Amino acid sequence: MTGDAYAPRSGDVTYDVVAYDLDLDYRVRTNRLSGTATIEATASIDLRGVSLDLIGMRATRVRVDGASPAVQRQSAQHLQIGFGRDVAAGETFTVEVRYEGSPAPRRSPWGAIGWEELTDGALVANQPTGAATWFPCNDRPDNRARMRMRIATDREYSAVAVGTRILDQVQGRRRVVEYVCDVPTATYLAAVQIGRYGRTEIDAPVPVELWAPTALRAPAAAAFSDLPRMIAAFAERFGPYPQNQYCVVVTADDLEIPLESQGMAVFGANHLDAASERLVAHELAHQWFGNSVGIARWQDIWLNEGFACYAEWLWSEVSGGPDADARARAHLRQLAGEPQDLVIADPGAARLFDDRVYKRGALALHALRLHLGDAAFFELLRAWTAVHRHGLAVTDDFRSLLDDRSAAVLSSWIDQAPLPRLARR
Repeated sequence: MTGDAYAPRSGDVTYDVVAYDLDLDYRVRTNRLSGTATIEATASIDLRGVSLDLIGMRATRVRVDGASPAVQRQSAQHLQIGFGRDVAAGETFTVEVRYEGSPAPRRSPWGAIGWEELTDGALVANQPTGAATWFPCNDRPDNRARMRMRIATDREYSAVAVGTRILDQVQGRRRVVEYVCDVPTATYLAAVQIGRYGRTEIDAPVPVELWAPTALRAPAAAAFSDLPRMIAAFAERFGPYPQNQYCVVVTADDLEIPLESQGMAVFGANHLDAASERLVAHELAHQWFGNSVGIARWQDIWLNEGFACYAEWLWSEVSGGPDADARARAHLRQLAGEPQDLVIADPGAARLFDDRVYKRGALALHALRLHLGDAAFFELLRAWTAVHRHGLAVTDDFRSLLDDRSAAVLSSWIDQAPLPRLARR
């Protein structure tokens, strides 16, 4: 049984993964990955088998609760495993998969996603369905799980992963690191970034690490120097920072866009200029919106992107640039000249990452701010992040925090295609 309606070929709703334990060995020069994934899961219904998402990698051995499965069949996108016994709803089981191959991005309606080689290293950009390019998984946004990753690479490289680093050792010609993430993490937010990176600690309200190539360490430090103030400003408006740490990775390559993962964000060498400061704010805000308050279905992506986009405007306001109202009205003028045929509460899979979802989502929040006033609006955001901290939510959960008049304001922006008018301050 497939998962999300926007990604019907990914995920299996008949079970939920509780924890992923990944042992990975990556050879940078040959782009060769071998791994063992130990997956602890719970049956949602009575089962005799499950499907794992796995793309471009070959499973070489499978065990279920320590024994060989009755059936094992791999297709281009899935690994089908038959248990050879009945597993009752609510029962926990463990699947171990050994696999290997040369990981590569998968083609998708949203472009190439997943594991990607850099000029000298590799990065992971999973969103929305790229995780299966580097580990077998139940690739659904609503199946969050604990993660442990042990990664071996060539000794001159650093592997940086989601979670807290508990091991970093050079063993002969290999460097081995281990990360543990006890925060429930969606597969699309799992990540490992590999390169010739050095680490700098940034003095901030929460533990912050900056990883960058030697040649970029100084410009990277300058580009992210406002992170401590940004974290403090967002914590005041959104509630306490919800992750155990924040890790920023800067690649030696240029990247089309930066991308967040659980407690982490990756930026390209081209994102170190002043014009990219809004992107720094955007990716940081995702640690609250998307990475802590998670969406239960891709349809509600505006809850991630609209909120993070509005955080850009708030940071502009805090840091002495144009205030959020000026930013909102400028974007409203731009949107007025574009097709008004998108309902952001259900944009459709093909337009999941349409920029209008981002900007109109942010405008919906600004309209609520104008309606409620600053005190009530920011109290609403703090309530949202507190009630759904490290949980799952849909748009109707956000509506439930609003009174009827406020819900009507929100609806005019997210449930209808024509642009409404923005109230005056």
